[in-house]
Formats: sequence, C-alpha cells, structure tokens
Amino acid sequence: MLMAMIENIYETMNLRITETAFELHLRKIYPTRNILSMRETETVSGQDCLDVQKKTDGSVNIIGEVATDPVASWMIQSAQVASKFTLFTHHAKTFPDLVTALRNSMLRAGVFKDERTAEEQVVQVLNFDIHLVKDFRGRRYIERVTECIPVEQKNEYTFDHRKEKTIEGKLDKFIDNATYYFTKTTNRELYRYQNILEYHDGEYVLTNKITDNNIREMLNNMDDADAEEFIKFVEEKWGVKVARYEDEEIDGDNLEIKRKRKKTTNQI
Repeated sequence: MLMAMIENIYETMNLRITETAFELHLRKIYPTRNILSMRETETVSGQDCLDVQKKTDGSVNIIGEVATDPVASWMIQSAQVASKFTLFTHHAKTFPDLVTALRNSMLRAGVFKDERTAEEQVVQVLNFDIHLVKDFRGRRYIERVTECIPVEQKNEYTFDHRKEKTIEGKLDKFIDNATYYFTKTTNRELYRYQNILEYHDGEYVLTNKITDNNIREMLNNMDDADAEEFIKFVEEKWGVKVARYEDEEIDGDNLEIKRKRKKTTNQI
C-alpha cells in the first residue's frame, strides 16, 4: 500500500527514503520521480542517513518499517523537522497500541526519560492511521482510517482570591486552583482519536468529520483543482462549507466565499 500511495503524491515533492533493508524499490517503480533512498551500513548509521537527507531539500520522508526503537526515533525526527509529512509502516493492532508502542520505543532509545513527554511528542506527529487487515480468505483491505487529535492543555488558573475579603474565601479559591493543578498533573489523557472511515459489509462508510485543523492543513498542501474537489467533498459528506485560504470568509446566506480585504499601510 505504501508503494501505491506514492502515485498520489505530487511529482513536485521530493521523496527521501530511509530503510534498514531495501524493500520498497521506489526508484524502480517510479523512475521519473526525485527519490533518494538510503539505508544504514556497518560504517554509516541510520541517524547519519537522516541527517544527510535533512540537507537535500526533501518534501516527503518515508520510513520503510518502524520495527525497532532507533527507527521510531528517526520517524519522530523526520516528522517534526525534516519534511512536509512523513509516511511509515507499523504493525500495531489498534491506534492506542500504536501510540504506546512508539512511546515505549522513544523511552527505550533514550530520547526521552518521561513517559508523558514521550507520548506528547508521538501524538503531535500522528495525524492519520490507515489500518489494513487480512481476513481468513487472504484478502487484504483497509479496515479503518483513524485521526489522532491531541488534547490541548489550557491554563485555567484564576486569581479570584485577590477579590475575596475573608480568609475562608481566599482559601477556597486556593484549593480550587490546587485541585485543578493536581488534576492536570495526574490526567493521562493526551489525545483523542476517531475513525474517519470504516469498512462495513463490503463498503466504506464515513463515520466522523475530519477536524478543522487537519482540513486546513490538507487544503494548504493541495493544488487549486484538488482543493476545489476536496471542498465540495467536505460540503457534500459533512455539510460543512470550508474556505480555501485563511483570509477568506464564507457568506452564510449565499454560500459564497469572499476574500477579506487586508488593510495595508504605506511605510517610508
């Protein structure tokens, strides 16, 4: 499936491949694409390969298979700083299992010492999980497409104790803030996930809308033709009208998109 997905990536995007063993053979399948494939050797580590690829103007990083702890750390690095997006394969059975496995790999590799910090980094780079299964007949199909939604930690502390006139009132406000602090510290929920697409009885069914943030990021990386089709798709399937650019506003009466006029000032 990873090989087939390359066909839907714009040809203007340069591909950078890191593998522990050459398995994808993408340069043979797509000879006209700008592809640089590298693998570690006895004298050149996988981290060295990734460092070189960061300097080669790559748009898409592909990690052949995240099967070991060091490879998991390469994937996190490339997803954070080295490219527009990163593709990789993993053998987790469920989405929580995927997050847990990557988190544990980061801890074992020594990249992080704290479980919460490691998990935060993992969920920040996981956007979508395409899960494939193989049934007893040997047929492979996509069982679900899952979206990862990081939970934002907001600062909701108050200073209302300054307005209280009595010691009892100030103490109550202090306890409220302390309760919120300990709840925030002990709360392990760092992400939510939802299935966007599911396979039921031989057909695919849309179950949940993609979050606005991911819709915006997807539109920002599409050409005009694809963006127009995607906007129509979102409106048809989920009944939501989205704008092509951030500086556009939607006229709710006529369902037309109007560009906001930006104020400009002359500088001398």
